[in-house]
Amino acid sequence: MLLFAQIAVAIVLLIHVYIVLLETVFFDTRGRRVFGLSAEKAAIVKPAMSNQGCYNGFLVAALAVGLLHGEPAVRSAFITYGLLCIAVAGIWGGLTVSKRIIFVQTVPAVVALVLYHLA
Repeated sequence: MLLFAQIAVAIVLLIHVYIVLLETVFFDTRGRRVFGLSAEKAAIVKPAMSNQGCYNGFLVAALAVGLLHGEPAVRSAFITYGLLCIAVAGIWGGLTVSKRIIFVQTVPAVVALVLYHLA
């Protein structure tokens, strides 16, 4: 069961690596298309998206520490913190930007959190 939970956490981590890349490195190309932004709108929101990508990077780091740290209590704390932050951010994004965010962020984070705490 723990292996399935760790795989679920790793999937959430990888989803957020992709989101970080879309919001920063690939924003002008793939990111703009994924987020459905015109070139004009993308130019306006690019700095905010880059900043948002930075924050998502911190969530990736929390999950990575949680998966890789040697101390079980530290692993659990970082995984729980990271997944809860992602779940809450996904709900907020779903309410303020697009309902799709709930399914891309919140649902996988909650599934991983439940699996992790059942393991």
